Amino acid sequence: MRKRISKQLDTASAVKYYGEDILGSKTFATSNDYIQHGDVSVLEHSISVSCLCVYLARKTHLKYDYEALVRGALLHDYFLYDWHKKGDKLHGYRHADRALKNAADDYAISPITANMIARHMFPLNIRPPRYREGVILCIADKICSAKETFSKPLYDKTIEFIRHDK
Repeated sequence: MRKRISKQLDTASAVKYYGEDILGSKTFATSNDYIQHGDVSVLEHSISVSCLCVYLARKTHLKYDYEALVRGALLHDYFLYDWHKKGDKLHGYRHADRALKNAADDYAISPITANMIARHMFPLNIRPPRYREGVILCIADKICSAKETFSKPLYDKTIEFIRHDK
């Protein structure tokens, strides 16, 4: 059954609620040590994508499994290595499978969450997402990646979210 987030929860609260175990994990925290785009860490990117997923899902007024949506967005880049230092030119093609393996090893994930992680690189990887949560993730990931790559500061809300949570 798809879960709806109460309208009383703001976006950041919804991410904290459904991703509490992930956000509190020492292993997930290590993703702050790896750069994703520009000067943005994988941790910051993952939280930004997760917040944008919830925002976009609410705007569509469709039914979503918000728990799967948040967890898939938080874990979509859970590959746990610095792809810049490794010089991995095929990282864009390979990292989704690594992120899925790591996520499945460390957390309880649903089939929707697993599909989101495995297919979030569509259309670079040719397998499209099976669920609407995965489509939202693809869109949010591309928006955040473009903003992080082409504009200097990350969103103030993300920085505020991280500082407030410590």
